[in-house]
Amino acid sequence: MAQTASHKKHIAAEERLYVAFELGWTKWKLGFCSRLDEKAWVTTIDARDIGGMKKTIAKARTRFKVSATCPVASCYEAGRDGFWLDRLLKQMSVENVVVDSGSIKVDRRARRAKTDRLDAEDLVTMLVRYVSGEPKVWHVVRVPSPEQEDARHLQREIRSLKKEQTRIVNRVRGLLASQGVSVKMGRRGLLVPLESLRTWDGSPLPPGLTLRVDQELSRHVVVHEQMLALEAQRHRGIQEEGSANAAMSQRLMELKAIGETTAETLTREVFFRNFKNRRQIGSYPA
Repeated sequence: MAQTASHKKHIAAEERLYVAFELGWTKWKLGFCSRLDEKAWVTTIDARDIGGMKKTIAKARTRFKVSATCPVASCYEAGRDGFWLDRLLKQMSVENVVVDSGSIKVDRRARRAKTDRLDAEDLVTMLVRYVSGEPKVWHVVRVPSPEQEDARHLQREIRSLKKEQTRIVNRVRGLLASQGVSVKMGRRGLLVPLESLRTWDGSPLPPGLTLRVDQELSRHVVVHEQMLALEAQRHRGIQEEGSANAAMSQRLMELKAIGETTAETLTREVFFRNFKNRRQIGSYPA
């Protein structure tokens, strides 16, 4: 939608520096501008170089001739770097937003190279539009507090261990199936001794295969014990802690078909957000 003349005048009259971060593993691209109708300045710094970032923002103030006290608005896409940069920027009095990268509209007909420079330019342009009153230009991620973020690790580690246990079981079954052997596995490993298994022609398992399966079974024991310990820790937290999160998990577990895993996932991953109405809850991605 084309902007009106009065809207453009309002943007120009409000002095503000905009910066968009394109976060790479070794390098960061920073795109700067102070108005929607000017060319963005894109520069590169070392990744996670806080001192270099502050110097670059100060240099951008001079380059775009804005005052040293004018507000700064910034954005970056949610990803590997998490939320520490958001907390740092807010400590610096920067108005930062973390953007859901899946919500950024891309012109699929446009054939252009995918580069960090183009992304930084596009991001800073969308940031100006967002700050100027176009909230639908993207979806902003709700940033958890450090305590809320840390509380997720227990449940996520349990989920990772369960996936690892499933991978080990499937790997053992696949290795044995390659020799015509079909086995059943319980929570603690094989239900029969490994030495008693025979291949399709009745001969013992080859030594190389036996070694590999034995290693997988040893790994399975370690993963299973770690998972049991963390599940016990989670259970104690729900039953003994007097926190609001523990109380919420207990209430959720009173519902049919909701156990500790689902209750903790909902409490830690979903209900830390402040939903304003039923529509927001219904539109939350499962």
